[in-house]
Amino acid sequence: MNWYVLYTKPKWEKKVADKMNQIGIECYCPLITQVKQWSDRKKKIEVPLFNSYVFVQLEDNERNSVFEVSGVVRYLFWLGKPAIVKDGEIDIIKTSLKSSNISDISVTAIQVGDRIKLETGAFSNQDAIVQEVSNTHYILVLESLGCVLKIKYK
Repeated sequence: MNWYVLYTKPKWEKKVADKMNQIGIECYCPLITQVKQWSDRKKKIEVPLFNSYVFVQLEDNERNSVFEVSGVVRYLFWLGKPAIVKDGEIDIIKTSLKSSNISDISVTAIQVGDRIKLETGAFSNQDAIVQEVSNTHYILVLESLGCVLKIKYK
């Protein structure tokens, strides 16, 4: 069985995950604890690690059954097909969140102007500045080499 990514209505991640589990669909909504401040108090609350995303594990022919749950908008697609997450990646998220030495986690998308370090490939260990982000490619400026790198998705 594959893990698929569901896109939910905003702030519906935990409700969708609970309903999925109630109807017998294996579901995972990674949660982190954050301290929220109101005008009169502070409180620890659990919030989803990924806003508007829930992972579900089911057979390909059962994919339409998730739309019985209110709050589900659609599947997340990658290159024209429903995005599939590997079991190992789900396990990494689960074990990382169980680690006691993590104090704060946030997830953000790569944006124009970000400085990143390339970790793999021909340009590994090179620092780059993100110049452009699109649905098909990234354009990175490698200042130390004096060149521009265009990375296309498959």
